[in-house]
Amino acid sequence: MMATPADTAIRVQGLSKSFGSVRAVASISFDVVRGEIFGLVGPDGAGKTTTMRMLAAVLQSDEGEIIIDGVNVAAEPERVKRRLSYMPQRFGLYDDLTVSENIFFYAELFGVSRTERTTRSETLLNAAGLLSFRRRLAGQLSGGMKQKLGLVCALIHTPKVLLLDEPTTGVDPVSRRDFWAILYDLRESGVTIVLSTAYMDEAERCSRLALLHAGSIRYCDTPARLKEAMPGALLSVSAADPRGVREALAGKPGVLGTLLMGDRVHVRVDDAGNRIPELQALFEQRGIATAPIERAEPGIEDVFVALVGGGSRS
Repeated sequence: MMATPADTAIRVQGLSKSFGSVRAVASISFDVVRGEIFGLVGPDGAGKTTTMRMLAAVLQSDEGEIIIDGVNVAAEPERVKRRLSYMPQRFGLYDDLTVSENIFFYAELFGVSRTERTTRSETLLNAAGLLSFRRRLAGQLSGGMKQKLGLVCALIHTPKVLLLDEPTTGVDPVSRRDFWAILYDLRESGVTIVLSTAYMDEAERCSRLALLHAGSIRYCDTPARLKEAMPGALLSVSAADPRGVREALAGKPGVLGTLLMGDRVHVRVDDAGNRIPELQALFEQRGIATAPIERAEPGIEDVFVALVGGGSRS
C-alpha cells in the first residue's frame, strides 16, 4: 500500500537493533496509514517487542528512522510520546489502587485535566464494560479485565497512535472478543493502531500485516493478498490419527508442507486436482482411515508457514 505523507501516521525506514551479537531487528521498513490496524506477526524471537519498544521511544535504535505523526522519534522522543500511547506486555497497573485510581494516576502523568479525565474515564470504562467495577482493586480483576483496564489507562489522554504489544496473551476468548470490539471502535474514531501478536486468528482482524521472522519483515500486505500470494493449493485431511497422516506425507511428491490443526492436517500441494487421488490412494495403502480430502481456504497460519516458516509444523 502506497500512502501519501498526509495519510501516513508512522514511517519506519531501515530500522535495526542488536543486543550484543544478536541482531533482534534487521533493517526493517514499513508505513502505517492513519486509522488502520497494522499487525506485526511472528513467533517469539521474531523482533516484535523490540520493534514496538523502538516505536514507543523507550528503546533507541542502532540505525534507521521512525517518524510518528510528523515527529522524528529519535530527535524528539518526549514530543512524540504526547502523540502516542504504548501498552507493553506487562502494563504497569497498581494492584493496590482501584480501577478509577489507576485511571486517574495515568491521567495525571499525561497532564489530563480533572474535568476531562472524569468524562473520558466514564466513556472508556463504559466501552470496556468496567463501569460497575470502578471501585474494585485492580489486583482483584481477572486477566482479561486487567488488560481492558490497561487499555483504558493507555487511552485516557486521547492518543493519535496506539501501540499494543501482544495485548491479549493469556486472555480468555470472551475478553479477547471484547478487547477487539474496543479496537474497532477506536479505529472508527481515527486512532491508528499498531499491535504485535503471535495469535494467527487475531492477525486476520488487522487491516495489514507484516510477517516477521528472525528480525526481518518477509512480507507485508493485507490478509487477503497474503493468502493470494501463498504458493500451491491447500487441502484438508480429517483423520483419527492426524500425526500418522503427516508422517505418511513426509517427502511425497507434490507435497509442499503440512500443518496440524487439531484432528485435521492442512496439506499444501503443488496441484490439487492431481494430488487428491494420489494422497487418497496413499492413505488407503497405509491403512490410514480419513474422511474424503477437501480443498480448504488458507488461514494466516497456513500463509505464515508457507511464506516464512516452510516445511511442516505441529
